[in-house]
Amino acid sequence: MIKMIRLDERMIHGQVAIKWSRHIGVDRIIVANDDAAANPIIQKSLMMAAPTTAKVAIKSVVDSITLLKDPRANDLKILVIVSNPEDLLKVLEEVNNVPLINIGNYGRIAKKQGEALRKTYGSNLYAYDFEVEVFKKILSYKIDTVYQTTPEDSPEKLEKVLAL
Repeated sequence: MIKMIRLDERMIHGQVAIKWSRHIGVDRIIVANDDAAANPIIQKSLMMAAPTTAKVAIKSVVDSITLLKDPRANDLKILVIVSNPEDLLKVLEEVNNVPLINIGNYGRIAKKQGEALRKTYGSNLYAYDFEVEVFKKILSYKIDTVYQTTPEDSPEKLEKVLAL
């Protein structure tokens, strides 16, 4: 079923379409994102970036969870993509059997909270303190969670990257 959940604020782009989808051998990509699900322009952009080797569904977070809980998904090889830690946590609260969480690109273009700057945790990982608290909740699920931008990069345990 689910091969990996990736947190990537850009959702589908070259790293995902070319590298990750082939590296983990998926035949389906589910983008769980409320904004993308409601915006045809974002959907078209994501579909243009999607690999031809996998079918892509762009759904709200709630609809994505429903899709992932459908028994027919058990025979598929699925990459789930979320764009923020909160949506990742929502998926984990509802969906079982997640073998791997990959934290990729987050915090550079994500919605800002006032004038405060996110702290830097990696070359492509930036987070506010409240987002680190969400990451702690994610880590409490005891699922292998790594920070790794591309498959060629060495995976680092998220706990180590966040200095927890």
